[in-house]
Amino acid sequence: MGTEHFPGDGQRWHSQVMAAIEVVLGDITAQHVDAIVNAANESLRGGGGVDGAIHRAAGPRLAEAGAAIGPCQPGDAMATPAFGLDPPVRHVIHTVGPVWQGGGFGEAAVLASCYRRSLQVADELAARSVAFPAIATGIYGFPPGQAARIAVQTIRSTPTLVERVRLVAFDQPARDVLEAALNP
Repeated sequence: MGTEHFPGDGQRWHSQVMAAIEVVLGDITAQHVDAIVNAANESLRGGGGVDGAIHRAAGPRLAEAGAAIGPCQPGDAMATPAFGLDPPVRHVIHTVGPVWQGGGFGEAAVLASCYRRSLQVADELAARSVAFPAIATGIYGFPPGQAARIAVQTIRSTPTLVERVRLVAFDQPARDVLEAALNP
């Protein structure tokens, strides 16, 4: 742990330089973590893929809470309670990934921002464990290998109080891609 000083705040806080990262195969809604990250759309009202699965598991109040705080811009993150998700999950952190347009439109920077902002929101919530899906690799079309490398690099380089990050793969090929990025 390192100590960081922020000018003018008169306080010190300790940040862990790097959270422990693990890759698992499974259902993100069944992870035993403080917060799960939702690969959301800008409305935060639910959709398909991971977003739809999280909304179905959490119940209709999640869409109501998302609508109340949305919209969320690509690369940003916002939190709601977890509602019907099983404890210890207390929060859903919604982030909007970039739509892949060939890689020349800042997509990598926006994706990195999704991971960074999600960790910052997790810190604000005092979450010590967070599960991430493979953000933007579904309908948004981000190439999985590149997305996995960006995820791992960003999580490793973002100072955070989160102690454990779980990258959740929905199938074996996705797990293999995430494992390759974690252990090149």
